[in-house]
Amino acid sequence: MNRTPFRSPRHTRGAALLIAMSLLVLVSTLAAGMVWQQNRAIQVEAAERARTQSAWILNGALDWARLILREDARSGGPTALSEPWATPLAEARLSTFLAADKDHNTEEGGPDAFLSGVIFDLQARYNLRNLVDANKVVPSEFLTLQKLCEAANAPADTAARIAEGLRAAWSSGEPQAGATPIAPRTVAQLAWFGIEPAVLERLEAFVVLLPVRTTVNLNTADVEVIVAVSPGLDPGAAQAIVQARQRAAFRNLSAANQVLGSPTPSPLTSKNVGTQSNYFEVRGKLRLDDRALEERSVVERRGLDVVTILRERVASVLVDR
Repeated sequence: MNRTPFRSPRHTRGAALLIAMSLLVLVSTLAAGMVWQQNRAIQVEAAERARTQSAWILNGALDWARLILREDARSGGPTALSEPWATPLAEARLSTFLAADKDHNTEEGGPDAFLSGVIFDLQARYNLRNLVDANKVVPSEFLTLQKLCEAANAPADTAARIAEGLRAAWSSGEPQAGATPIAPRTVAQLAWFGIEPAVLERLEAFVVLLPVRTTVNLNTADVEVIVAVSPGLDPGAAQAIVQARQRAAFRNLSAANQVLGSPTPSPLTSKNVGTQSNYFEVRGKLRLDDRALEERSVVERRGLDVVTILRERVASVLVDR
């Protein structure tokens, strides 16, 4: 006759307690995992919503710039720093733009958003696209780049590196395998040619990289750029041009040559300089809650149409509140 082993009530209660504790730990772990996943999903959704809101607001900043440039084109006059496009949009709360629209007013319950923007004339700088013609570096343009590299305190070989790198990148011949670098689209991407970012940051005040050849605008360019693109023009004469345009923008080169006393031959030619611009850079900055976003766009003005040809995110950082 088999007998069931005797178990004391104490052992039975201990086993039951152990099972209950194990189940409690399991349920707690599963619950914590579910809470974490839910919290993570909320964070992802909030980040996506903030990204969408930011893109929408920065689109508005770009549309603002395009509208100003379009209205400026209607005047048909020269492009100058005295025009509305050259006045920065100071940082302002987004709700001030929407105060008249009760359906979209953000004063109550909306995001704490601040928007600012500025427009730069890219033809105030020397265009590196002018440097190469028919797969060859143009000697006169190379001298211009050398002068600007000196003005930016760049190393002595900077101009040669840029010129050779762009010539190779834009070569239309049959390159050897792996010999042709990728063509850069911005000055910052010239770092691909082995140039230090700090050097490019200084040089960017004087040069730009645009899709087609352009002239330098005498109404917006700095003295260093005007001197570099005008052989035979000294810094004193360039400074006189800058001072004269503050009184009245140059409508044509003849007006600028009158400031110089019409020397023969004139250092100012339509090949190198002009008084109008078609390429601009738009910088929009948004502070939304605890994050600051900055976006850079390059636009081309084609008559009354303003087309975006490049758009990139410059920075996205957390800010102290």
